[in-house]
Parts: sequence; structure tokens; C-alpha cells
Amino acid sequence: MSGSVRTDRYRVKEGEKVSLVAWSPDDTSGFRGGEAEGLVESKKLAMKLERLQEVLYAEHEHKVLIVLQAMDTGGKDGTIKKVFEGVNPQGVRVAHFRTPTPEESDHDFLWRVHAQVPGSGEMVIFNRSHYEGVLIERVHGLVPRKTWLRRYKEIQHFEHLLHEDHTVVLKFFLHIGREEQKRRLEERLTDPSKQWKFSLSDMQERKFWSQYMKAYEDALQKTSTESSPWYVVPANKKWFRDVLVSSIIVERLEELGMEYPKPSADLKSAVI
Repeated sequence: MSGSVRTDRYRVKEGEKVSLVAWSPDDTSGFRGGEAEGLVESKKLAMKLERLQEVLYAEHEHKVLIVLQAMDTGGKDGTIKKVFEGVNPQGVRVAHFRTPTPEESDHDFLWRVHAQVPGSGEMVIFNRSHYEGVLIERVHGLVPRKTWLRRYKEIQHFEHLLHEDHTVVLKFFLHIGREEQKRRLEERLTDPSKQWKFSLSDMQERKFWSQYMKAYEDALQKTSTESSPWYVVPANKKWFRDVLVSSIIVERLEELGMEYPKPSADLKSAVI
């Protein structure tokens, strides 16, 4: 547990049955304090993450993959902006997975993902991910049922391969409520600074809310493992979302026991 945040309660245990109705998107009980205290905690965590990411880059042994999934307006961009604002861009990058190109569609659904996974010393954030293959493609019937059913096992194998290759995999479902999504969409319509984000397709996707919730439940239940866990992040309150995600990442990186590498030169003989 990192600081005053109880992170484990938001982790989906391997084999656990998931019902998102039981996970309140308004929940902030995992933190001892309110928004003001949360903002202070976020700054402390940002400083820790900045240092840990620097050691990760310098040590050049481990790899870190952060997966962010959410419904439209769920806060993926906001999470990236707030949680990772202090890290060195030299060792961190964001990968986006939009509609597959014709070339990508000609290969298996993980083909384009392999090219984006982190290298040694690198942290990569997936803004959407390989899970689109069991979410949007399932909900809209873009692939046969037997195909998306098979993909759960393929995802497990893929993530196990990453784990065996010294990759820390942390997956976050940013869980917002349907009414909160409506409020955020309406805000995009009226706020000139957010209108560029608005898409009519977002309104169409709202019609499939229940189908998406079922698809997310199955994905969380079938692919949360000890080595590649899912976390359900209550995301109606942005400050709590940021505190929880930051805490989980910092907690996991601290467990690695990373250290700066020893200098290759004899520093005692160095003359300046």
C-alpha cells in the first residue's frame, strides 16, 4: 500500500467474478481524505513517480506497460496528463490504438500491438489497447463470436510473454457512470476548449452502454491475472482517479527494488 491509499481493494483478483454494478464510480473510500488532501497526495506521488521512472530508465532492466481503457469521456487523456506530467519524455511514450489500418487488419489483432510494447528501461502507456479486440469489435459484431471468445486466451498468453520478458503490466479500467458521461459530453458541447473532442459517434456509442458493461466485465474477469492485474478505478471524481492510479504505479515500481547502475569509470581518477 502506498501512503494513505488502499489500492488492493480495487484490484480484480484472478478468477474473480466481476459485476460492475457492485463497483461504484463515485467511490473514494480508498483514500483517507477529500479532494484537497487528494491534490496534495497527487503532488507527492508525482515526485515519487518522477524519481522511479528515472531509475527505471537508468537501470535499463525492467519494462513497464500501463494500459488505460474506459468508455468515451472516461478520462484516459486526463489521467495521462495528470499522472505522468513530471516524468522524463525520453523514457516514456504514449501509444494510441485507433481503427486498424488495412495493413493491420490483414494480420492477427495483436500484430500491431507487439511493435508498441516497451523496451528495457522504458515506460509505455496504451491509450486504448489490444482490448479493443474484445470490446468494440465484440459489441459491434465486427468479428465472429468464436473469434473474440478465442482472444481472451490469446491476450493472456501475450501478457504472460511480456511478464516473462521482465515487463510490469498494469491495467486500469477508468469506471465512470452513465450520468457522469452524459454530463461530460454536454460539457464538450458548451465548452469551446473541449468542443474539438466532441464526436457524434460518442453519442451513438452511448446506446450500447449495457453491451459495453458486459464486455468489460468479461474482459476484466477473464484476463486479470497475478502478473497482469486489472484495477477498476472509480473515475467520476477526477482527483481520486489520479491519486489511485498514481499510487498503484508507484507501489508496483517500488517493489522492483531498482537501483542506479554503478559507474563504469573509476570516479576517483577523474580530473575536472
